[in-house]
Amino acid sequence: MGLLDKMKSVGTAMTGGAAKVSLEYPHQVMKVGDSIPVKVTVVSTGKEVKSGGVFVDVHAFESGQVKCKHCGQMATVSNQTVKQAISIAPAFVLQPNETKVFESTIQIPMGQSTYNGQVRHEWKIRGRLDAFGNDPDSGYQVIEVR
Repeated sequence: MGLLDKMKSVGTAMTGGAAKVSLEYPHQVMKVGDSIPVKVTVVSTGKEVKSGGVFVDVHAFESGQVKCKHCGQMATVSNQTVKQAISIAPAFVLQPNETKVFESTIQIPMGQSTYNGQVRHEWKIRGRLDAFGNDPDSGYQVIEVR
């Protein structure tokens, strides 16, 4: 393996390209405290991947524009209200080109329900493989919590 191949391999590990991750869950309105089934599929993209486990991340945040009472200027607000990493599988090694599927039931954490307006509160969910460098993940998907 030449220097460029080694650098490409490190780049793949650092950017989360060592594995592809997908997340399946019911696409419906949920309530705080609901239990929902999730399925995370991880696929090695050609190299062995040493994993610290599989997680489903649930995040929620407020964001928007509000008018300052003191100066009258508009200000951007952003506040994370929920940040939870839910473990659904322990550490393992994903062999080159191997696919593993992990199914579990998670509970939607306590928090403010979804709302929209000048300020909005949004929930997101993603599947993530804990691995060296940038964790491969499914990307965040918006969920509605009522």
